[in-house]
Amino acid sequence: MRTDIDVLVLGGAGVDTIVHVPELPVPFADSHMIRPGIVTRAGQSGDFVALGTSALGLRTHHIDMLGDDPEGDLVRALHRDRGIALTAVPQPLGTKRAVNLVGPDGRRLSLYDATRSAETDRLPEATLRALAGVSRHAHVVITQPCAHALPLLRESGVTISTDLHDWDGSDPYHEPFAHQADLVFLSSTALADPERTMRRIAERGRARAVVATAGADGAYLLADGALPHVPAAEPPSPVVDSNGAGDAFAAAFLHAWLHGEPPHRCALHGTVAGAYACTVPSTRVDSIGREELRARVAELESAKGLQDAPHAPRVS
Repeated sequence: MRTDIDVLVLGGAGVDTIVHVPELPVPFADSHMIRPGIVTRAGQSGDFVALGTSALGLRTHHIDMLGDDPEGDLVRALHRDRGIALTAVPQPLGTKRAVNLVGPDGRRLSLYDATRSAETDRLPEATLRALAGVSRHAHVVITQPCAHALPLLRESGVTISTDLHDWDGSDPYHEPFAHQADLVFLSSTALADPERTMRRIAERGRARAVVATAGADGAYLLADGALPHVPAAEPPSPVVDSNGAGDAFAAAFLHAWLHGEPPHRCALHGTVAGAYACTVPSTRVDSIGREELRARVAELESAKGLQDAPHAPRVS
Protein backbone atom coordinates (compact mmCIF):
# COMPACT_ATOMS: atom_id res chain seq x y z
CA MET A 1 0.00 0.00 0.00
CA ARG A 2 1.32 3.44 -0.91
CA THR A 3 1.80 5.64 2.16
CA ASP A 4 2.25 9.34 1.46
CA ILE A 5 1.15 10.30 4.98
CA ASP A 6 2.60 9.00 8.23
CA VAL A 7 0.00 10.57 10.52
CA LEU A 8 -3.45 11.71 9.44
CA VAL A 9 -4.90 13.95 12.16
CA LEU A 10 -8.68 14.26 12.26
CA GLY A 11 -10.35 17.16 14.08
CA GLY A 12 -9.23 19.54 16.78
CA ALA A 13 -8.44 22.57 14.60
CA GLY A 14 -9.29 25.86 16.23
CA VAL A 15 -8.29 29.04 18.00
CA ASP A 16 -7.63 29.76 21.67
CA THR A 17 -7.76 33.09 23.45
CA ILE A 18 -5.21 33.01 26.27
CA VAL A 19 -5.95 34.95 29.47
CA HIS A 20 -3.44 34.88 32.34
CA VAL A 21 -5.26 35.10 35.65
CA PRO A 22 -3.91 35.75 39.17
CA GLU A 23 -5.03 32.32 40.38
CA LEU A 24 -7.38 29.44 39.61
CA PRO A 25 -10.22 29.47 40.44
CA VAL A 26 -10.40 33.16 39.61
CA PRO A 27 -11.38 35.24 42.66
CA PHE A 28 -14.63 37.11 42.22
CA ALA A 29 -14.05 40.79 41.47
CA ASP A 30 -15.42 43.50 39.25
CA SER A 31 -12.17 43.39 37.27
CA HIS A 32 -8.62 42.05 37.27
CA MET A 33 -5.52 43.60 35.74
CA ILE A 34 -4.08 41.00 33.38
CA ARG A 35 -0.37 40.67 32.62
CA PRO A 36 0.82 39.55 30.15
CA GLY A 37 -1.94 40.68 27.83
CA ILE A 38 -4.76 38.73 26.26
CA VAL A 39 -3.61 36.87 23.13
CA THR A 40 -5.58 34.97 20.50
CA ARG A 41 -3.65 32.36 18.52
CA ALA A 42 -4.35 29.29 16.41
CA GLY A 43 -3.84 25.95 18.08
CA GLN A 44 -6.16 23.40 19.65
CA SER A 45 -5.67 19.68 20.27
CA GLY A 46 -5.49 18.50 16.66
CA ASP A 47 -3.29 21.42 15.67
CA PHE A 48 -0.86 20.63 18.50
CA VAL A 49 -0.63 16.94 17.56
CA ALA A 50 -0.04 17.86 13.91
CA LEU A 51 2.61 20.41 14.89
CA GLY A 52 4.30 17.85 17.14
CA THR A 53 4.42 14.99 14.65
CA SER A 54 5.54 17.30 11.85
CA ALA A 55 8.33 18.78 13.98
CA LEU A 56 9.54 15.22 14.62
CA GLY A 57 9.79 14.50 10.90
CA LEU A 58 6.57 12.56 10.35
CA ARG A 59 4.66 13.35 7.16
CA THR A 60 1.50 14.86 8.60
CA HIS A 61 -1.88 15.80 7.13
CA HIS A 62 -4.64 17.48 9.13
CA ILE A 63 -8.32 17.45 8.20
CA ASP A 64 -11.12 19.29 10.00
CA MET A 65 -14.00 21.70 9.53
CA LEU A 66 -13.12 25.41 9.52
CA GLY A 67 -15.21 28.53 9.17
CA ASP A 68 -14.74 31.29 6.62
CA ASP A 69 -13.81 33.68 9.41
CA PRO A 70 -10.73 35.37 10.93
CA GLU A 71 -10.23 32.41 13.29
CA GLY A 72 -10.19 30.01 10.37
CA ASP A 73 -7.64 32.23 8.64
CA LEU A 74 -5.39 31.93 11.71
CA VAL A 75 -5.56 28.14 11.57
CA ARG A 76 -4.87 28.07 7.83
CA ALA A 77 -1.92 30.42 8.29
CA LEU A 78 -0.47 28.29 11.09
CA HIS A 79 -0.46 25.19 8.90
CA ARG A 80 0.87 27.06 5.90
CA ASP A 81 3.69 28.64 7.89
CA ARG A 82 4.69 25.29 9.46
CA GLY A 83 4.43 23.36 6.20
CA ILE A 84 1.65 21.04 7.38
CA ALA A 85 -0.88 19.87 4.82
CA LEU A 86 -4.44 20.88 5.74
CA THR A 87 -7.79 19.86 4.29
CA ALA A 88 -10.28 22.46 5.51
CA VAL A 89 -13.91 21.39 5.17
CA PRO A 90 -16.30 24.39 5.24
CA GLN A 91 -18.04 24.89 8.59
CA PRO A 92 -20.99 27.35 8.40
CA LEU A 93 -21.08 27.59 12.21
CA GLY A 94 -17.56 29.00 12.29
CA THR A 95 -14.17 27.84 13.49
CA LYS A 96 -13.87 26.15 16.87
CA ARG A 97 -12.65 28.48 19.60
CA ALA A 98 -12.02 28.53 23.32
CA VAL A 99 -10.86 30.85 26.10
CA ASN A 100 -8.04 29.39 28.19
CA LEU A 101 -7.52 30.80 31.67
CA VAL A 102 -3.90 30.17 32.71
CA GLY A 103 -2.78 30.46 36.33
CA PRO A 104 0.69 31.50 37.56
CA ASP A 105 1.63 27.84 38.08
CA GLY A 106 0.80 26.94 34.47
CA ARG A 107 -2.49 25.20 35.20
CA ARG A 108 -5.23 25.81 32.66
CA LEU A 109 -9.01 26.08 32.62
CA SER A 110 -10.49 25.92 29.12
CA LEU A 111 -13.86 27.48 28.31
CA TYR A 112 -14.86 25.74 25.08
CA ASP A 113 -17.42 27.28 22.72
CA ALA A 114 -19.84 24.42 22.05
CA THR A 115 -21.82 26.32 19.40
CA ARG A 116 -19.26 25.77 16.61
CA SER A 117 -20.34 22.25 15.72
CA ALA A 118 -23.53 20.29 15.14
CA GLU A 119 -24.60 16.66 15.38
CA THR A 120 -25.08 16.63 11.60
CA ASP A 121 -21.46 17.61 10.87
CA ARG A 122 -19.57 15.11 8.72
CA LEU A 123 -16.18 14.95 7.07
CA PRO A 124 -16.64 14.14 3.34
CA GLU A 125 -16.44 10.37 2.95
CA ALA A 126 -14.67 10.40 -0.42
CA THR A 127 -12.00 12.79 0.85
CA LEU A 128 -11.50 10.81 4.02
CA ARG A 129 -11.23 7.51 2.12
CA ALA A 130 -8.63 8.99 -0.19
CA LEU A 131 -6.52 10.31 2.68
CA ALA A 132 -6.84 7.17 4.80
CA GLY A 133 -5.88 5.08 1.80
CA VAL A 134 -2.40 6.63 1.69
CA SER A 135 -1.84 6.95 5.46
CA ARG A 136 0.04 4.76 7.93
CA HIS A 137 -1.82 5.97 11.00
CA ALA A 138 -4.76 8.17 12.00
CA HIS A 139 -4.96 10.21 15.20
CA VAL A 140 -8.59 11.04 15.94
CA VAL A 141 -9.46 14.02 18.16
CA ILE A 142 -12.69 13.66 20.14
CA THR A 143 -14.31 16.76 18.63
CA GLN A 144 -17.26 16.63 16.26
CA PRO A 145 -17.57 15.11 13.68
CA CYS A 146 -14.73 12.64 14.17
CA ALA A 147 -16.65 9.80 15.82
CA HIS A 148 -18.51 9.27 12.55
CA ALA A 149 -15.19 8.70 10.76
CA LEU A 150 -14.09 5.80 12.98
CA PRO A 151 -15.82 2.95 11.04
CA LEU A 152 -14.37 4.21 7.76
CA LEU A 153 -10.88 4.39 9.26
CA ARG A 154 -11.19 0.86 10.62
CA GLU A 155 -12.28 -0.32 7.19
CA SER A 156 -9.27 1.37 5.56
CA GLY A 157 -6.86 -0.66 7.69
CA VAL A 158 -4.91 2.22 9.26
CA THR A 159 -4.03 2.02 12.92
CA ILE A 160 -5.86 4.55 15.08
CA SER A 161 -5.00 6.56 18.18
CA THR A 162 -7.10 8.96 20.22
CA ASP A 163 -6.82 11.14 23.31
CA LEU A 164 -9.76 11.08 25.73
CA HIS A 165 -8.26 13.99 27.72
CA ASP A 166 -9.89 14.36 31.16
CA TRP A 167 -12.53 11.64 30.64
CA ASP A 168 -14.24 10.58 33.87
CA GLY A 169 -14.45 6.98 32.69
CA SER A 170 -18.23 7.00 32.29
CA ASP A 171 -19.33 9.73 29.85
CA PRO A 172 -20.71 7.72 26.87
CA TYR A 173 -19.58 10.34 24.34
CA HIS A 174 -15.97 9.14 24.68
CA GLU A 175 -16.67 5.42 24.39
CA PRO A 176 -16.61 5.06 20.56
CA PHE A 177 -13.17 6.67 20.53
CA ALA A 178 -11.94 4.56 23.46
CA HIS A 179 -13.17 1.29 21.98
CA GLN A 180 -12.15 1.79 18.32
CA ALA A 181 -8.58 2.99 18.80
CA ASP A 182 -5.43 0.85 18.86
CA LEU A 183 -3.68 3.41 21.08
CA VAL A 184 -5.62 5.32 23.73
CA PHE A 185 -4.27 8.31 25.63
CA LEU A 186 -6.07 9.94 28.52
CA SER A 187 -5.39 12.03 31.60
CA SER A 188 -5.71 10.52 35.05
CA THR A 189 -7.03 13.86 36.39
CA ALA A 190 -10.72 12.93 36.56
CA LEU A 191 -10.33 9.19 37.18
CA ALA A 192 -11.11 7.80 40.62
CA ASP A 193 -9.42 4.50 39.69
CA PRO A 194 -7.10 4.95 36.65
CA GLU A 195 -6.08 1.27 36.46
CA ARG A 196 -9.69 0.08 36.44
CA THR A 197 -10.58 2.49 33.65
CA MET A 198 -7.49 1.60 31.61
CA ARG A 199 -8.14 -2.13 31.87
CA ARG A 200 -11.80 -1.67 30.98
CA ILE A 201 -10.79 0.22 27.82
CA ALA A 202 -8.50 -2.65 26.81
CA GLU A 203 -11.10 -5.31 27.63
CA ARG A 204 -14.02 -3.68 25.85
CA GLY A 205 -12.19 -2.22 22.88
CA ARG A 206 -9.31 -2.83 20.51
CA ALA A 207 -6.56 -0.96 22.34
CA ARG A 208 -3.21 -2.71 22.48
CA ALA A 209 -1.81 0.09 24.61
CA VAL A 210 -3.51 2.54 26.97
CA VAL A 211 -1.60 5.46 28.50
CA ALA A 212 -2.81 7.56 31.43
CA THR A 213 -0.73 10.70 31.87
CA ALA A 214 -0.31 12.00 35.41
CA GLY A 215 1.42 15.35 35.00
CA ALA A 216 4.48 15.73 37.21
CA ASP A 217 4.03 12.12 38.34
CA GLY A 218 4.76 10.81 34.84
CA ALA A 219 2.38 8.31 33.28
CA TYR A 220 1.05 4.75 33.46
CA LEU A 221 1.21 2.40 30.50
CA LEU A 222 -1.02 -0.62 30.03
CA ALA A 223 0.38 -3.00 27.40
CA ASP A 224 0.25 -6.80 27.25
CA GLY A 225 -1.47 -6.89 30.64
CA ALA A 226 1.34 -5.12 32.52
CA LEU A 227 0.88 -1.67 34.04
CA PRO A 228 4.31 -0.13 34.70
CA HIS A 229 4.84 3.42 35.88
CA VAL A 230 6.66 5.69 33.42
CA PRO A 231 8.82 8.29 35.18
CA ALA A 232 8.33 11.98 34.52
CA ALA A 233 11.02 13.86 32.64
CA GLU A 234 12.63 16.96 34.11
CA PRO A 235 11.49 20.07 32.21
CA PRO A 236 14.44 21.75 30.45
CA SER A 237 13.43 25.17 31.83
CA PRO A 238 10.79 26.57 34.25
CA VAL A 239 7.22 25.36 33.80
CA VAL A 240 4.98 28.16 32.53
CA ASP A 241 1.93 26.45 31.03
CA SER A 242 0.46 22.94 30.76
CA ASN A 243 -1.50 23.72 27.59
CA GLY A 244 -0.67 21.21 24.85
CA ALA A 245 1.38 18.89 27.07
CA GLY A 246 -0.90 15.91 26.47
CA ASP A 247 -0.87 16.53 22.72
CA ALA A 248 2.94 16.73 22.77
CA PHE A 249 3.03 13.44 24.69
CA ALA A 250 0.83 11.76 22.08
CA ALA A 251 2.85 13.14 19.15
CA ALA A 252 6.17 11.94 20.57
CA PHE A 253 4.71 8.54 21.50
CA LEU A 254 3.48 8.14 17.92
CA HIS A 255 6.86 9.19 16.53
CA ALA A 256 8.59 6.44 18.52
CA TRP A 257 5.84 3.87 17.88
CA LEU A 258 5.91 4.38 14.11
CA HIS A 259 9.67 3.91 14.24
CA GLY A 260 9.30 0.50 15.85
CA GLU A 261 10.08 1.33 19.48
CA PRO A 262 8.49 -0.80 22.25
CA PRO A 263 5.61 0.79 24.19
CA HIS A 264 7.58 1.65 27.34
CA ARG A 265 10.18 3.54 25.34
CA CYS A 266 7.42 5.26 23.35
CA ALA A 267 6.01 6.48 26.66
CA LEU A 268 9.43 7.83 27.68
CA HIS A 269 9.44 9.87 24.48
CA GLY A 270 6.00 11.13 25.49
CA THR A 271 7.04 12.25 28.97
CA VAL A 272 10.03 14.14 27.56
CA ALA A 273 7.91 15.94 24.96
CA GLY A 274 5.18 16.69 27.50
CA ALA A 275 7.70 18.20 29.91
CA TYR A 276 9.12 20.32 27.11
CA ALA A 277 5.63 21.57 26.18
CA CYS A 278 5.10 22.81 29.75
CA THR A 279 8.00 25.24 29.29
CA VAL A 280 6.44 26.87 26.23
CA PRO A 281 4.26 29.93 26.96
CA SER A 282 0.62 29.41 26.09
CA THR A 283 0.84 32.23 23.55
CA ARG A 284 3.24 30.12 21.42
CA VAL A 285 2.94 26.74 19.71
CA ASP A 286 6.53 25.51 19.62
CA SER A 287 7.23 21.75 19.62
CA ILE A 288 10.30 19.74 20.56
CA GLY A 289 12.52 18.71 17.64
CA ARG A 290 13.69 15.21 16.79
CA GLU A 291 17.32 15.55 17.87
CA GLU A 292 16.50 17.21 21.18
CA LEU A 293 13.85 14.58 21.89
CA ARG A 294 16.28 11.76 21.18
CA ALA A 295 18.99 13.29 23.38
CA ARG A 296 16.65 13.94 26.31
CA VAL A 297 15.20 10.42 26.17
CA ALA A 298 18.74 9.04 26.35
CA GLU A 299 19.46 11.29 29.35
CA LEU A 300 16.27 10.14 31.08
CA GLU A 301 17.10 6.48 30.49
CA SER A 302 20.60 6.99 31.86
CA ALA A 303 19.43 8.93 34.92
CA LYS A 304 16.68 6.43 35.80
CA GLY A 305 18.67 3.30 34.89
CA LEU A 306 16.07 2.33 32.31
CA GLN A 307 18.26 0.94 29.56
CA ASP A 308 17.56 -2.62 30.66
CA ALA A 309 14.01 -2.04 31.91
CA PRO A 310 11.55 -4.71 30.75
CA HIS A 311 9.47 -3.66 27.76
CA ALA A 312 6.02 -4.84 26.80
CA PRO A 313 5.74 -6.17 23.21
CA ARG A 314 5.47 -3.64 20.43
CA VAL A 315 1.87 -2.62 19.65
CA SER A 316 1.65 -2.51 15.88
